[in-house]
Formats: sequence, C-alpha cells, structure tokens
Amino acid sequence: MVRPDQVSLGVLVSTVGRDVIDAAVAGCGVGARRSGGKLPAHVVAYLTMAMCLFPDDDYEEVATKVTGSLSRWGCWDASWAVPTASGITQARKRLGREVMAEVFEGVAAPVATSDTRGAWLRGWRLLAIDGFEVDLPDTPGNVEEFGYAGSGKHRSAFPKARVVALAECGTHAFLAAEVGAYTVGEQTLAQRLYPRLRGEELLTADRNFYSWAAWDTAAATGAALLWRVSATLELPVVATLPDGTYLTALINPAVRGAARRGRILATARAGLEIGPDEAHLARVVEYDVPDREGNGKGEVIVLLSTLTDPADARADELAAAYHQRWETETANDQLKTHLRGPGKILRSRLPDLAHQEIWAWLTVHYALSVLIAQAAEAADLDPDRIRYTRVLRITRRTATGTAGFSPSGLD
Repeated sequence: MVRPDQVSLGVLVSTVGRDVIDAAVAGCGVGARRSGGKLPAHVVAYLTMAMCLFPDDDYEEVATKVTGSLSRWGCWDASWAVPTASGITQARKRLGREVMAEVFEGVAAPVATSDTRGAWLRGWRLLAIDGFEVDLPDTPGNVEEFGYAGSGKHRSAFPKARVVALAECGTHAFLAAEVGAYTVGEQTLAQRLYPRLRGEELLTADRNFYSWAAWDTAAATGAALLWRVSATLELPVVATLPDGTYLTALINPAVRGAARRGRILATARAGLEIGPDEAHLARVVEYDVPDREGNGKGEVIVLLSTLTDPADARADELAAAYHQRWETETANDQLKTHLRGPGKILRSRLPDLAHQEIWAWLTVHYALSVLIAQAAEAADLDPDRIRYTRVLRITRRTATGTAGFSPSGLD
C-alpha cells in the first residue's frame, strides 16, 4: 500500500532529478539562471510537470500549490514571488519544445526488477507498443502543426497530436515515445521507436503494427518479437514443430517472382540459412478465443515470434505473454482518463508549448509508475493491485508537503 508520507511533489523531484533537468537545459541551449525577473529553466520544468498533475487549475494556482514544496527541495528561493500566469507563459516559451522531451529521455529507464510480477517471460522484459491521440486547444498554430482527425462534417472538434509509445507491461511505465501530427500514421512513428529496442526485451504488438519493414527493423536490434498479425496473412509452412506451432518464412515484398520466392522457401525448408534482406524465419502460434456471447463467433489469434525454438518459450507462454500487451491499454487509460481527466484537452495553445506539455505529461506518468512499482515490490504485489487513482489523489493532496525520502542530484 502507498502511504501519504511517501508522496508529494517530491515524487517528481526524486524521479526527475535536478541534474537531469540541468543537463537537458544545457543540451538544448536554454538559459538556466533567473535574472531580470525571469524564472530559471529548472523551475519552469517542474512547474510544467505540476500543471500536468493539476490539469483543472490555472497557472497561478498551480504555482501557489507547489512553490512551497519546491522550496523544501532546494528548487525554489523563498524570497521569489509566485509568478503570474503571463510570467509562466513567457517562461514556458523560453524553455521551448525540446527540453521536456530530453528530460523524459533522461529518466525513462526500465522500472521492473526481477521480482516485479507480470513483467517477464523467462529472461525477457515484456514491452508493448501502442498509440493514442491527444486533444489540443483549437488554435491556428495547433491546427497547422497537428491537424484535425477527419474532414468536413466528420472533422474532429479539436486538433489532435498522435503519440506512439513503448511501455513496460509489468509497471505500465512508458520507456520511449514519438510525438507527431495526427496525419503521421502510427506505423511511421513506431518505425522510429524500433531501433530503441534492446536484446533483453520482448516486444508485443497488435496486428496494426505488422509490416515486413517494421519486423525487419525491430528484429535487427536483437530484441525478441511477439506480434499479432491478420489471420488472412499468407504464412507458408516451413516446418511443423512438436508443440503444434510451425515455422514460416516472412519474405521481403521487394522479392519479386514466384520462382525466386519458391527458392527462398525451399532453402528455409532445407534448414539452410536465408539472407535477412530476403526473408525472416518466424514461429507461428495460432489459437481460438471463444466469443463472450456464446454465438459461435470466436476469434482466431495468429501470433508471430522470433522465438523459433519451443525450448525457449512454450506456445502457452507466448499466448500468455501476448495477453500482457493489453497492459498498455491500462497505461493509456491512466494517462488520459485519470491524470488528465476524461474528455479534457491539454492547455497549451501554441505548438511548441503543446509538445512541451505532452512530454511533461508523459514524465509525470512515469514518475507515478515508478512509485507504484516500488510500493508493489515492497509489498510483494503485482503493480496492478495498487490503485493508480489512489496514488494520484494522495500525490495531489500532499503536493505541498514533504516526501518521505531524499531527492538525488540536488545541490
């Protein structure tokens, strides 16, 4: 159970250390000192995160709530006046769009330990990739930068940003993300994330993400893959395995001609190596999901995996691991429904500030995910057993209090 004395704005400061912010500020070439009434960049970064923690409050109210806590953490000089709304807006403009993205990159490391329940398939850390949309204020700048969904009578009420993220299944923590206009598709943003994968990770993905190019890019990292594909995808049988799964060859669409494709299949069936530029060997796991209504309209699930040896993972283990992919839906719900609020748009009316706010929003969610994972491990619980809404309420209530642990990286 998470106790009130474990949380406050210190959750942000301890997870997002001053050293990380200073490094991001320096790397982006943003001035860091307060002079001539200007807010220092590190304070603006914390205020921007606090605004994501209190989406219903205006700028001045948020600043009033958290400057006391920032003072306790050495991030605020008590002699400074609480900034006005216009002062905060100008300070956010000076901070720009890149700093908070760098801050997120600086802190978003894997959270689950070997003891975290639901986080692993044998030695692989389970990740999932998914996308979601973000409603923004209807301003000319946001429309030009992000665009609407649909057109004409079917156009969305607000401009929308698109976010695609890698999330840790066991803790719901977002580990990497790409932000773009609504017109940029999920597969395009996902393609930028695949090179970030590591060899000890297993990435799960829904069928919307599969393409030969995506698989080729992700597999090249050495990470294990477990992706759902359409049941209509042509998957020629290369070899049948003892557990009822089978091997297939995913042939590069650029390979033309039936004869050439036939030679690739023959090579694979002979157990000889095929060039990765021509095809990839993958294991196919198929199973039925019964319908809930009992009308006989169940669904066939077809999974592809780079784990071609049943000794590395049984078919039932792969099916169970794919089911963990749905944890990313929980992460999205935490972010959009609880942290921001159902049906609410972000507050930033300028494109640069919208980018800044999205990255701050992701960073706040990450900090809360870290706290939940730590509390769950201490209590020997699955992180799913700790209510996100309760942790969020406690964090908001104690935002002007003192955390029960010391921050790192603060002077």
